[in-house]
Parts: sequence; structure tokens; C-alpha cells
Amino acid sequence: MQRQRLTHSRRWVIKIGSALLTNDGLGLNHNGIAGWVAQMAALQQRGIEVVLVSSGAVAEGMSRLGWKTRPHALHELQAAAAIGQMGLVQNYETEFKKYGLHTAQILLTHDDLANRKRYLNARSTLRTLLELKVVPVVNENDTVVIDEIKFGDNDTLAALVANLIEADHLIILTDQAGLYDKNPREYPDARLMYEAMATDNSLDAMVSDKGGALGRGGMLTKLRAARLAARSATSTIIAPGREAEILTRLANAEVVGTYLVAEQSQVTARKQWLAGHLQLRGKLIVDAGAKRVLKDKGSSLLAVGVRGVEGKFQRGEVVSCVDEAGKEVARGLVNYNSDEILRLMGQSSDKIESILGYVDEEELIHRDNMIIV
Repeated sequence: MQRQRLTHSRRWVIKIGSALLTNDGLGLNHNGIAGWVAQMAALQQRGIEVVLVSSGAVAEGMSRLGWKTRPHALHELQAAAAIGQMGLVQNYETEFKKYGLHTAQILLTHDDLANRKRYLNARSTLRTLLELKVVPVVNENDTVVIDEIKFGDNDTLAALVANLIEADHLIILTDQAGLYDKNPREYPDARLMYEAMATDNSLDAMVSDKGGALGRGGMLTKLRAARLAARSATSTIIAPGREAEILTRLANAEVVGTYLVAEQSQVTARKQWLAGHLQLRGKLIVDAGAKRVLKDKGSSLLAVGVRGVEGKFQRGEVVSCVDEAGKEVARGLVNYNSDEILRLMGQSSDKIESILGYVDEEELIHRDNMIIV
């Protein structure tokens, strides 16, 4: 069983759906939230970093406004989200504070993660929050989102966040027991799938694309989310959120819910992403010392090892690192633009702030955002 990997997991993205968070639309599920937060605090104690992707803002806003059905008008959805977000965040802050934990609200749109600069900014912020032992609470920015940039469901958002921080596991808590071989709402003899490969095409025929009245995601979006998460080697569990101590039991590798296994190793997934899907925007010419530590030690690229810059590029774009003979050594996502690197090259990292007036990262390219070629 692949579930034993959960006992060694160090970073989780946990997504909780609207039906769970709002008692199927009756108002915030305060008891449920208290229970999930207690379990997340326990996960933190055992060394598991947690990012929470929370639905429920629109549903909570609907409850406060007395609306029984989800509106279709965009401005009404945005208004409901703005109202509901207040109660949702306040509840999380209150509960996490009981365990001495701080929370941070992160509101994202699809455009934030499609734009390379904002992608890196979001990644840096989330990594910093995790280092500070803060629990990020992520939601789609429903108050400003428009049809062209909305995620459409928080399952997709959770998978993108898992990609962003390279989580070990994505946990999707739902009002179902997991993924069945056919729709259990229509077929009483439906059987629960305990484990499968996320890329198994036979799963497509088993899922429904019908979400509940409150949410936007049915089981089909959860399967798609699992496959999206698998691109960065993140395995997914679809689990029944109402069961007692569900997160604790998952951390102990108990067989509950559906475990969708990512096949790729994390390095392979990252190489495919950097090597196959992004356009090179420029080159950094590195000296022999930098070439050696990049290839032999897998180190980050520092400004002191750069001898030249070719092309015009922005922070977050992909550049090639070449030796002084022009042979490519590595490629990765840069933390500074081409003009800034021209000023920084050959300098030690402790001089970045005095040269630029600010420091974002000590590295020009962090090893986590680099592949050796």
C-alpha cells in the first residue's frame, strides 16, 4: 500500500468544501471547523506543514443574506463572498489561536498563478509563512474575480497551490466517502475505490461532474485536481470530512477515503515543467566555479558566479545558464530581472540590498526552481 508515504509526509495542502464548512448551507459549521483546526494543529506538532484551502465564503455570505440558492449574477456572487469571507476568516483565526498558531489570509485568482512574477511572489510568501509556522488560509478571490480568470472550483485552486509549494499530499475533504466506481447517489451497489493511480484513464467513467447546490466542484473536478497535483509529484486523498479525527487517521496511514497516487518523482515532475512548458527568455553566463557547484552540488545560482547577461527578462521568467564557451549548464526561474542582474553580477549576496535598495532572495535562481541539463 502506498499510504505509508503519509507517515513520512512533511507538507500538506488541505481543502475543505462548502457543504462541510456550512452545514449544507445552514451557516458556518463551528463545531466542524473547531475539530479540523484541532487536527491541523496536531499535524503541525508532528512536523507536517499545513496550507488550508477553504471554500465557504460564498455559502456563508448566502446564509447571512438568507439566500437559499446560489446566485448566477457575478456581482451577487462577489457580494456574498465579501460578506462571507469576514465570518470565515474570523472563525479560523479564533480557533487556531487556541493552539498558539497564527493564520494568514491568501486570496488568489488564476491570473496570479499564470503570471510568472506573481507566481513566484505567491510561492515566496507561502514558503515564508510556513517557515514562520503560520497556517495560510487560501481562497479564490471571489470579490474581484471575473469569468475569464476564475478557477471555477476550489479543488483546482488547491491543486495549483500544491504545485506552487510542492506539497507531498493534497487532502480533499468532502461530504462523500471518496471516489466510487460509479455514482453512489444513483447506484446503491457502487463500490469505494481505496487506491488508484491518479493518471488511470479508467477513472474517468466513474466520476460525476455534478456538484452540490453550494459548491462548484463534483467528483470530476476532484479527479482533475488530483491529476493536476500529480504533475509536481503530489498524491491526493479524497476523504470524508465528517468522520471523526479524519486528518489524524490519514496521517497514521489508515485506509479511509480514496488515495490517488502520483507516479512521478518530484524532481522529474519539476524537470518536465521547466524543460518542456516554458519559453527561455535570456541567458546568464556563469564562471567555472559556478558551473562546478551547479552540476556537482546542485546548489543555487548566486550573483558572484555570473559573468554576463543576454536578453531582456523579468523576475519569474525562465533563463538558461551557460558556461563561458556557450554550453548550457542549467535553466531556471530568475528572482531578479535582467537589468538588476547586470548590476549584481560578480557581487556577493550580502551586497544585494545596498546595490538595489532591496533584497528579495539571496539567490539569482534558487535550486528548487532550477534543472541541470
